[in-house]
Amino acid sequence: MMQSMIPSTLLKTGVLALALLTASVPLSALPAQTPASPASPTETPATSDTTGGEAAPPKATQAVNFWQFLSQGGWVMWFLLFASICMTWFTIEGFVFLRAAKLAPPALIARLKEAMVAGNYQEAWNLCRSNRCFLSSVLGAGLERIGRNKDAVEFAIEETALRESTYLKTNTTFLSVIGVVSPMIGLTGTVYGMINAFHTLGENGISNPAELAANIGQVLVATLSGLVVAVPAFVFFYVLRARAQGAILYAESQVYKLFDDIPYEQLAGLKIGENFSSDQGKIRSARAGTSQKVSRDVTTNCPACNAPITVGTSPCPNCSTVLDWGS
Repeated sequence: MMQSMIPSTLLKTGVLALALLTASVPLSALPAQTPASPASPTETPATSDTTGGEAAPPKATQAVNFWQFLSQGGWVMWFLLFASICMTWFTIEGFVFLRAAKLAPPALIARLKEAMVAGNYQEAWNLCRSNRCFLSSVLGAGLERIGRNKDAVEFAIEETALRESTYLKTNTTFLSVIGVVSPMIGLTGTVYGMINAFHTLGENGISNPAELAANIGQVLVATLSGLVVAVPAFVFFYVLRARAQGAILYAESQVYKLFDDIPYEQLAGLKIGENFSSDQGKIRSARAGTSQKVSRDVTTNCPACNAPITVGTSPCPNCSTVLDWGS
């Protein structure tokens, strides 16, 4: 299983900073809904007549910050706030981790290719074990069955790739869930606000328009907030799904390339992994007297029997395999 995709402390701090920044930005386009104060008995409303009388100045609007906007939408806004934070979290996480360079690091591919060409399959498995990613998980599963046959290796690759890809796309799937649920939460706030609005209208009629307007404002704010969360969630879901699929296909192609030209007949019975055994007579007899290409950079053991050897030694003192150390 791959390492958890939970973001690092830096990513968590960034999401928290984004939430605090959003909370501090005034929403100047939205006027504050404050109840109108009753007119004083001594005050008379300003009127304008057709003979040129001065009209009353319009009432100045007050900027609404994030928390005031949140309170206008009612209790459902807290659920939408949580959904928006999760959406931001999963989106940033997807763009950080769902990349070809993360699923199949080029440096790791180069080291694995060198080990595979040299026939050091146990060392390649050790590299996969110490460098966890999508490619290493899939390749390691194939290496563990390399002593059976080609069909067993390909089955292990396909099975592990399917499991790891499903795990990788879990949080991306949550974006789709957020996109579906958020409008429903906003609709719940809409219905709740309409109930309050009709309740106010039934008790007071139109004698208290400020309270009636506040209830209607709750309806509109909840509806708008649900759409504001749902639309980006759906957009990023499809973007990240395509991004993940492309990165996964690239990593799988690299795995199959690393298994090209593997002599499965000569490796019959070979055990790679934690149960690796250096006493494998079948492998020795198949490779005895056969020249095996060995890398000076990554080889510490014989590729045929895994016995410790010194760089430049040929043949192997343990299994008599001829080793080609190159230049």
